[in-house]
Amino acid sequence: MPIGLISSPWFWLVIGYLLGAIPFGLILTKLAGKGDVRSVGSGNIGATNVLRAGGKGLAIATLLLDIGKGALAVWLGGEYAMGGEILGGMGAFLGHLFPFWLAFRGGKGVATMLGIALALGWKIGLVFALVWLGTALATRYSSLAGIFASLAAPLVPLLGGRWDAALLLGGMAMLVIAKHEANILRLRAGTESKIGAKEA
Repeated sequence: MPIGLISSPWFWLVIGYLLGAIPFGLILTKLAGKGDVRSVGSGNIGATNVLRAGGKGLAIATLLLDIGKGALAVWLGGEYAMGGEILGGMGAFLGHLFPFWLAFRGGKGVATMLGIALALGWKIGLVFALVWLGTALATRYSSLAGIFASLAAPLVPLLGGRWDAALLLGGMAMLVIAKHEANILRLRAGTESKIGAKEA
């Protein structure tokens, strides 16, 4: 592979997209004989819906793999190209939300964003995780926890003067909110499913 290609951050945008587009939740539930996770609960391919379809083990595996693919895209891009970590992370996030082999209908991006945040800086990832955990414990709403965590994450690099990371994470937060539109409507109506519920 040409060195010039590897050193281009745009190359890592594409690689990040391909990594992010791997639908681990769908793959794991099918391999475990649990059927198509998209036909269960909310129809989402993320860990929360995998919990409904396949149980805690598959949900944890999905969570870790979705975190891992985001972190890997950032790490690889940063290793080989200046600015590659930003575009690699962007690609992974967009790949998870809009995978071409699932007709661009992917997950909501919270776990993948956590992986990206961790790879950009452990403090960013820590704030994301703590806000998610605190909100989830207080409300038992995974959707609300994801929204609050995504909004908190950009503040860390912003305060540290890392404008590139802050802009990346800020853009991701807006997409996370957009992907949670139906959840927000259910939260307002008081019909949103809580963590551990069997129905969406």
